[in-house]
Amino acid sequence: MEQELQQLEKRAKETLATLQDNSQLEDFRIEYLGRKGKFSTIMRNLGNVAKEDRPRVGQLANTIKQEIESLFEEKKLNLDQTGAKGETGDIDLTLPGRRPALGRLHPVTQIMNEVCQVFENMGFAIAEGPDVETDHYNFAALNIPEHHPARDMHDTFYISESILLRTHTSNMQARIMEKQDPPLRVIAPGKVYRCDSDITHTPMFHQVEGFLVDKKVSFADLKGVLTVFTQKVFEEDLALRFRPSFFPFTEPSAEVDIACVICKGEGCRVCKYTGWLEILGCGMIDPEVFKMVGYDPEEYSGFAFGLGVERIAMLKYGIDDIRLYYENDLRFLSQF
Repeated sequence: MEQELQQLEKRAKETLATLQDNSQLEDFRIEYLGRKGKFSTIMRNLGNVAKEDRPRVGQLANTIKQEIESLFEEKKLNLDQTGAKGETGDIDLTLPGRRPALGRLHPVTQIMNEVCQVFENMGFAIAEGPDVETDHYNFAALNIPEHHPARDMHDTFYISESILLRTHTSNMQARIMEKQDPPLRVIAPGKVYRCDSDITHTPMFHQVEGFLVDKKVSFADLKGVLTVFTQKVFEEDLALRFRPSFFPFTEPSAEVDIACVICKGEGCRVCKYTGWLEILGCGMIDPEVFKMVGYDPEEYSGFAFGLGVERIAMLKYGIDDIRLYYENDLRFLSQF
């Protein structure tokens, strides 16, 4: 047994000296040091040695194995430092390193931050709320009672009869007004969800709701805030128009359009060949909403607006298909 161990030690050392790459080193480890390797086989046969010789032979076997393991680790470190040959060929350590690509914010996140910054500079505070909302805050508290036809406009994702994925961040209006007294100047950015999907709509998108409540607030104040907003975001004086519209929680209500920045008003598929693009809805907060939260509509007035962040991003960057933002194509995203 002792002679066999000494021969095994000699072969192992000779083999280690000839190894040239990590692949050969791994084969050596399996053959000599593995669970079914040569040293393990000898150790299992230790029971066949005479009882009085077992301690001496066992100690010799452990000493030889530890020495081979030490030489193995030394060889492995040496190959790693000098650049071993492998399946991919020589490693030239003099070549310059590869600089890892830097991550950037998603273009929608960039625009969300920019929109919030514009309104913060005008004195608006930022509030966030739950994506999973109750029917009360999403509809009823905004003057949209059960069976109201306006609910059909939202194509809602219902979780149960009274729980849903919010269809707008307007749910924050009632939540904040219930807890705070005027004056209020708040924006509520976040994700919203609707059953809609085409080149200008996605089932999940981002919206910024804003509202201002104080004494003697007028529609002129609303127009002034939104005019400043469009000038700051698009960095130019775009043509702006307010079209009469209907929203259950504002009266009067309007939809705000800007001249299409993609076709410059000539008409394209994004603006449906009208030359105008809707960017947000707005209006004066309905007195019924004030009554639901305990405000006196005779004393206070206010306005509210809601804009889609993806729509703003499309217009600012000249993108004609909203789905590009969610296909995770780095060739597209790296442009921003």
